[in-house]
Amino acid sequence: MVEALEPRGAGARLRVRCARVLEDAEPGSSIAVNGVCLTVAALGPHSFAADVSPETLRRSNLGELRPASRVNLERPLAARGRFGGHIVQGHVDATGELVALEPVGDGDWWLTVRFPGELDPYFVEKGSVAVDGISLTIAALEGDTFSATVIPHTWRNTTLHLASPGARLNLECDILAKYVARLLERGERRSPLTVEKLREMGY
Repeated sequence: MVEALEPRGAGARLRVRCARVLEDAEPGSSIAVNGVCLTVAALGPHSFAADVSPETLRRSNLGELRPASRVNLERPLAARGRFGGHIVQGHVDATGELVALEPVGDGDWWLTVRFPGELDPYFVEKGSVAVDGISLTIAALEGDTFSATVIPHTWRNTTLHLASPGARLNLECDILAKYVARLLERGERRSPLTVEKLREMGY
């Protein structure tokens, strides 16, 4: 739970009251807050503080936090840990808008999020996306929205059940998709594939 978000110059200092993520934390440790990787600047018995840069405030929903706001917290995976799921770095790309969150039975929910156009190349059906730090599988794509199923465990243990339509949600695209898109973009700039080029190659 947020204790305070204090403006500091162009950025801010965030203080969060918590317990479990502090078990092995120390100044300099990383803790993701709503999917944003932050560095612990100070520790208390039941809280930590972290500095939030202007860039993070611009790209994420952290600037909207208020005292008593509930947030998703996650410690980083240890190098010796067992890896499961997709790679989530805590580097938020942009925010999306919650369009709908509807029950579909058996404790499952159907989440629909509108995303900004610049993220479109990184979304594919059955691909991965992090929403407020929650790793989800894209089940449907339609125009500028994607949808995913939220299982009961995720519903109970995250802040999604507190969100209302119109809420801003932090989005982190799959890092592998971003690298592939970047490599393809560079390749097209260096040597665009044309009919003439294909003929030269014997096709």
